[in-house]
Amino acid sequence: MPNHAISTDAEHKMVKAIEVMTNEFKGIRTGRASPALVENIKVDYYGSPTPLRQLANISIPEPRAIIIKPYDAACLKDIEKAIMTSDTGINPNNDGKLIRLNLPPLSEERRKQLSKTAKDTSEKAKVAVRNIRRDANKMVEDEEKKKTLTEDGKFKLKDELQKITEKLEKQIDELLTKKTADIMEI
Repeated sequence: MPNHAISTDAEHKMVKAIEVMTNEFKGIRTGRASPALVENIKVDYYGSPTPLRQLANISIPEPRAIIIKPYDAACLKDIEKAIMTSDTGINPNNDGKLIRLNLPPLSEERRKQLSKTAKDTSEKAKVAVRNIRRDANKMVEDEEKKKTLTEDGKFKLKDELQKITEKLEKQIDELLTKKTADIMEI
């Protein structure tokens, strides 16, 4: 593998790890309603677990409310059941046509729990980034052993990988700080 391809490939994988973290952040509740809180809930739709976003229109009419309007009214009960068994902690109100979710204000204790969840998620992303760096460093060592990379080239490439890792860890920290501020905002 060409030398620059090792760092490019590693950086690409690290960015993917951050994208996964960002998607997980979307499911962590803040003080405001967001379709991301419920869109990935799996609903048993004719025996197959289907993401809610494929079964219904999800809208936010006001800051603390989510309206779920199924495309197929027959699955309304299944959607209600999936929301009640999910870990959102929100009780659905079913009026026979749509489901309304009223988000209660978060308690201080719940905000701290959600902040901890966000921190754990960011730590997993950092571990993933470091594991990708470790694997890339191993590839660099292998290239040197095969004599396709000089010793100077090895150190230069490892330094480049370290700089990429530090840059992306800083980005993870910034995203965590922003998410924590959103969670703690009243």
